[in-house]
Amino acid sequence: MTMIRSTQPVTPDDLDLAVRLAVDTLRAAPEAGWDQPAGSLEWTCWETAEHLADDLFSYAAQIGPRTPPLEREVPFSWTRTRAGGPANAIGVDRAAGPAGMLQVLETTGALLVAMARCTPPQVRAHHIFGISDPEGFTAMGIVEILAHTHDLAEGFGLPWAPPAELCERVLARLFPDSPADAEPWPALLWCTGRGELPGRPRLTKWRWNGVPAAER
Repeated sequence: MTMIRSTQPVTPDDLDLAVRLAVDTLRAAPEAGWDQPAGSLEWTCWETAEHLADDLFSYAAQIGPRTPPLEREVPFSWTRTRAGGPANAIGVDRAAGPAGMLQVLETTGALLVAMARCTPPQVRAHHIFGISDPEGFTAMGIVEILAHTHDLAEGFGLPWAPPAELCERVLARLFPDSPADAEPWPALLWCTGRGELPGRPRLTKWRWNGVPAAER
């Protein structure tokens, strides 16, 4: 069966919902499990959550300048705490524990929500997957949340199934060629290299298209 993808825009309210759902899910994570691998990733659960917070911060920062850069990221300094770990511009105080991590996730999510709400829609900014607009950065933030919460939920053994409507809107915005015969959440997992679909092997390379549809 071919499904019709949503034509509704991705909104800051969608992002706010994704943040709340992810944080509520991760509150059930055992305190002792943050150093185990996050699903199929080589990063630990702590590193993955820290990377997610950094993504949300970075997207908010990218559309923050009066004239955002179109050829590079805003030049924060990214560092790694270990070889093979994620390179982040911000970190979480390990002494604050999981509660501190979730507070940072909420905060960086709120930063991106606020920037998405106040940035004019005609603004454009650089991303490695295409120059994008505030709606695009909002959708990117949601995909980061949904995909990495999936990784974390796998690592912790927690259930995680985001709303189909939310997945559908970000698929339409960032993955316009996503499989139309699959349900939205399995399709999003496949598009981000995290699952298989009937007749379609798991992707080993993937990317979204952040460019507004009218400008592609």
